[in-house]
Amino acid sequence: MLDKMPRGTICIEDIEIGMIRHLNKVVTDRDIEMFAEVSTDHNPVHLDDDYANDTIFEGRIAHGMLTAGLISAVIGEQLPGHGTVYLGQSLKFLGPVRPGDQVTAQVEVVEIDLGRRRVKLDTFCSVDGKKVLVGEATVLAPSRKFD
Repeated sequence: MLDKMPRGTICIEDIEIGMIRHLNKVVTDRDIEMFAEVSTDHNPVHLDDDYANDTIFEGRIAHGMLTAGLISAVIGEQLPGHGTVYLGQSLKFLGPVRPGDQVTAQVEVVEIDLGRRRVKLDTFCSVDGKKVLVGEATVLAPSRKFD
C-alpha cells in the first residue's frame, strides 16, 4: 500500500534545494511475481523459496530494479512529478529487500539548473531505517513557461 503523500507536479520555478519527497510501500509476493513477468527476469532467487534458501541471501528477495522503480514513482508522482523526464540514474545496491518488507523511497533536491530545467536528486531506499539502495538522479523538470 502506498502512503498518502501529495501527487502532481512541482514546476522547476518552484523547486528548491533541500526539498524532499518520499513514499512507503510494502513489497508483496504479487509485486515480485508481476515484476518478473513484466521484466522477464525469472531468476529463482526472486521466485523459488528452496533455491533462494541456498543462496547468500538465505531466502527470496525482490528484484533490485523493482526497488529502484519506487524512486521513479517518487520522481514521477511527487518531485518534480507529472511531466518529469528521467535523464539519468546511478544506483548502488546495499542490501536485499524481502517479500513483506516496507520500503521507503526518498528523493532530495541537491542541485538545480533553472536555465536547462535540470534537477539533480539524491535518491535512496531503506527498510527499517537501513539504506538498501543509494544513488543520484538527473531529471528534466516541467516548467510553467514551456509546458
